[in-house]
Parts: sequence; C-alpha cells; structure tokens
Amino acid sequence: MINKLVEKIKQTNAPIVVGLDPMMNFIPEHITKKAFEEKGETLEGAAEAIWQFNKAIVDSTYDLIPAVKPQVAMYEQFGIPGMIAFKKTVDYCKEKGLVVIGDIKRGDIGSTSAAYAVGHLGKVTVGNKSYYGFDEDFVTVNPYLGSDGVKPFLDVCKEEKKGIFVLVKTSNPSSGEFQDQLIDGKPLYELVGEKVAAWGEECMGNDYSYVGAVVGATYPEMGKVLRNVMPKSFILVPGYGAQGGKGKDLVHFFNEDGLGAIVNSSRGIIAAYKNAQYSDKFAPENFADASRQAVLDMIDDIAGALGTK
Repeated sequence: MINKLVEKIKQTNAPIVVGLDPMMNFIPEHITKKAFEEKGETLEGAAEAIWQFNKAIVDSTYDLIPAVKPQVAMYEQFGIPGMIAFKKTVDYCKEKGLVVIGDIKRGDIGSTSAAYAVGHLGKVTVGNKSYYGFDEDFVTVNPYLGSDGVKPFLDVCKEEKKGIFVLVKTSNPSSGEFQDQLIDGKPLYELVGEKVAAWGEECMGNDYSYVGAVVGATYPEMGKVLRNVMPKSFILVPGYGAQGGKGKDLVHFFNEDGLGAIVNSSRGIIAAYKNAQYSDKFAPENFADASRQAVLDMIDDIAGALGTK
C-alpha cells in the first residue's frame, strides 16, 4: 500500500491528506436539517448528517488528493450509527481510488493489539470464513507500550501489504511533557524514531517502508532531525493550517526526491466555508466547493515551499 500512496502522490502532485474529522458544528444547517427530518434528532440522524457531509467533500476533492484520514473518535461518539458512518466513509473513499488512513491511535499488547490490527487492517476469522472489518489501508499506532503493542500491526501489515504511522512527535502543545524527555542524552521522540526505522526494515515497499511516523508540522526543527533518523519512513504531518503549521515549515519533512511526507489538514479543509478566507465567496450551501478551493490553496502553498510549482 505504501507503493500505491507514493504513486498517488506523484500522480496528483499533492502530498496532502484530507482529515475527515466531522463535528456537528462543522456541518451546514441544510445538511443536518434534512438528516433530522429523515431520522430525527437521534444518533442515527447525526450519523446520516456526517455521512452526507463527508460524501460531498469527497466528491469535490477526490480528483485532487491521494488520501483521506478519518479520525475514528469523531464517529465513535455517536455509537453504533457513528461507526456505520465511519465504515461507509472508508468504503466510499476507497471506491473513489483514495488511500484511507484510519486515525485510530491504538496501542495495546498481546491479543488486544492483534484484535485492533485485525479489525482495522486485516481479516477476522468466523468459522471457516474470514472477513475484513473496517479495512483501512493505514492506521495510526501509539507505541507507548513498546514493541509488544506494535508487532501485531507489523504482522498484519506484512500479510496484507498495508501500513501504519507510529506516533513519534505529535503536534499538540503538551507533547513535550513526555516526548522531549532526555534518555541517555537523546529525546524520547528520537529513540522512538530509531525504533520506527528498525521496524520499517522488516516491511519495505519499493522505496519506502510500510512503517511510517507521525511528526507534527508545529515542530519543524525536530522534523528535520527525524527525517534523517527515518530516511525510508513516510512522515504523516499533522498540524498544518488550523494548528499553525505553514508550507514553509514543511521543507525538512521531505526527502531530496520530493517525497517522504504527506501533510494533513482537517478542519482547515472540511470547515473551510466557515473560515474568513472563504466565507465571503462560498455560502454554507457551497461548503464542498470551499473545501475544494482550500485543497487547491494548500497544494499551491506546499508546492511553493518545496519549489515544485
């Protein structure tokens, strides 16, 4: 799957991923009104609104981008109906040819970690048959429990030719409370990066590993260090746009081949119509068109920073 992601990035010339992290206050009133008329102000109504919102954004952007990243918590909060909307979103994005990164941040040990890996990337056995569960192409993994928590994901990745992005240096302000702590003179995030590189050697695609890393755009100097530590790992870069990251902050996340990183924007794209930059041009009824313009602007910003315009 890493080979497909690289190829899609080359085809679109857009090393970006749209975060499908819908919140009810992001969804225009005409979408929620129709969903509530059909299914009531219920969990089912909320899930229907989320699904219709996602579908419209995907329809407006799928030809511009290589990948999407649905954040599972935004769906889980609506219970079973929300998870049905999550699955519908995953399947629809794959039908559109997009690579799907499930932002699940799972991390446990033993059979629990194996169950997470099977449920999101692999197949579960039922009697004499096996079935895919959510069937994403990549998922995010929390390495805090060590190799015991990551190995079950690696096993499924090898079997299914899928991938993971391991949390290394996250974009949130308090990430340094643990991730920046020095151990034998090195920050913890660098040690995790070294493990990512080692795990990746077991799961190589053509040029890059199935094992990538999450490194926030809000820490460009750390990204520069980690790029050198993990030369064969793709870096998933959150924190662009709404969290303050800009195209100029991203240069060192990429390798000399212009590849090696994919930058995420969530609310900066899916809620673009609420942003002052777009609200004058796009009414709420045209929210998906605003999302498309936000994608185009992001592509232009990153290309300008990388010198690939």
